[in-house]
Amino acid sequence: MTNRSRTVIIFAKQPVAGRVKTRLSPPLTEESAAGLYACMLGDTLAMAGGLRGVNLCICYQDDPGAVDYFASLAPGVELTPQRGADLGERMAAAFMERFAGGDGSVAIIGSDSPDLPPVYVMEAFRLLDEGSDAVFGPAEDGGYYLVAMKRVWPELFTDLPWSSESLLAASLARAAQSGIGVGLLPPWSDLDEWGDLLGGVESGRLAAAPQTLGFIREMILPGLARKEGSTPATS
Repeated sequence: MTNRSRTVIIFAKQPVAGRVKTRLSPPLTEESAAGLYACMLGDTLAMAGGLRGVNLCICYQDDPGAVDYFASLAPGVELTPQRGADLGERMAAAFMERFAGGDGSVAIIGSDSPDLPPVYVMEAFRLLDEGSDAVFGPAEDGGYYLVAMKRVWPELFTDLPWSSESLLAASLARAAQSGIGVGLLPPWSDLDEWGDLLGGVESGRLAAAPQTLGFIREMILPGLARKEGSTPATS
């Protein structure tokens, strides 16, 4: 029986063109950006689904067709809609729902780091077990790729600069002001910008995300090369 005392929640959207990975379009088309997102989500699900003794839940953006899409993508995985006006409210609601259901430790991740090492997720649970009130995984863009806790701390989800380069710093300052003990994971990077994709391929880091790496190599890079090659030279 799956141990429900630990849960990983993946925040996700349907891969709809024009609504996901918009910072990559251009240079990508909206369709290519959506295809890339679908692969990133697939790799994230594979990583999280392989964690031993951890329950998995997809917290999806509640758009038309979302339930059918995610039920088909991840049969048997628990699904719950996102609730709240901003990201902070949606994460707080997701935590509260899991704790109300009896979970002991919960971590939230997105799909922007499809090559995230699974040991980092398990380290978050270890830090909670050892006494941290909350755990953050610092993203190199100034946000965070993971947040985990054993109870909801409302201070960490209210009036913060969501989706900004100062989010982690503001969250840590709020935690310090409130006496919330924080554990930190090693930094990791999201795939948000064009340079992130190229860096992930060139460094070999994306070998841990085979669907994402394959899509970049087979669908994105050849298409961009053809596009550049067909552009007349100008003097």
